Amino acid sequence: MRIHCPLLLVVLAWSVPAAVAQEDAVRITDIAQLVRKQDLSQDAAVRSGMQAAGLDEARMQQALDLGKNANLPLGLSTDSALAANSAAVRNYNAHKVCTYADGPSTQVLVKVPVSENYHMPEDLRTRQDMYLVLPEVALETALTDAERPKPSKGPDYKRMREAKITTPDGVYATYNLGSDTTVLAYLAGDGMSQPEIDAVIFRCHERNWPEGIDSFERRYPKLKDFKKYKAFEAAHWDDKVLLVIPSELNKRLPIGLRPHMDIYMVYARSAVEVKKKK
Repeated sequence: MRIHCPLLLVVLAWSVPAAVAQEDAVRITDIAQLVRKQDLSQDAAVRSGMQAAGLDEARMQQALDLGKNANLPLGLSTDSALAANSAAVRNYNAHKVCTYADGPSTQVLVKVPVSENYHMPEDLRTRQDMYLVLPEVALETALTDAERPKPSKGPDYKRMREAKITTPDGVYATYNLGSDTTVLAYLAGDGMSQPEIDAVIFRCHERNWPEGIDSFERRYPKLKDFKKYKAFEAAHWDDKVLLVIPSELNKRLPIGLRPHMDIYMVYARSAVEVKKKK
C-alpha cells in the first residue's frame, strides 16, 4: 500500500502541539498589573487561549479549577499587599501557560507551581498550584528549567541512623533552627552544604509541614500517628534531636500526615529512640 508522505507530515505537525505544549519559564516583573479574575472557569478567552496553545483537557481543567481569586495567598489578596510584595514576587518560579488577546492587549496565563516555590515567604505561598493573569509587559523570560538551579532536597537520610518517635508530643513544632548557632555549626561540620541547611531550617517549622499537622489544632488529634513516621537522626545537641522524615518512606501514611517532600522535626531527646548503629 502506498503512503502519501506529505499528508502524513501534515497530520503529525497538527498532532504534536497538543501532546507537548510547553510552559516557558517567566519572571513576574510587575505584580501591580495583576488582572484579578474571580473565576477563570467563567472566562471564555482564557479557555480559548489554552486550546489554541494545544493544552490537553486535564491541564486546562486544572487551571480553570484553581484559577480563582479566592485561592490567592494573603500576600496577593489586596492592592496594598501587591505593593508591599512587589520585590519578593520576582522570586516566584513561574511558567507561561498561554497568551491570549483580551481587548487591545495581550494577556498571559501564568502558572506558579507549589512544588517550585517552597522558598517563598509564608504569605506568598499556596497549598496548590496557582494561576495568575498578567499583561505580557509585566513579565520577562526567566532561566529555563535546565538552567535554573533546583532547590535543595536537603541532606541525604540514607547515611543517618534510624530513629523512632516514642513520645509524639515531645516535638518543638515552632523551633527557630536558624537562630540556634550550636546546631547550625554541627550541620555544617557534618558536611552539609548551605542549601541543604537552608532546606532543613525552612522545613522544620510546623507551617511547612503537611496540611493536616501544620498547626496545633490540626496536629493534636493525629499525634499518636507520629509513631508511624519512618525517621532518621540528622543531629543531636543539648537535650534535642533533629529528625528527618523522608517523603519516599512515608508515602503510605494518611493524607494530612504524608509529607510531599522531606520534612524535619526538632524533638526532645527523651521522646526519641535512635539506633546505636547505622
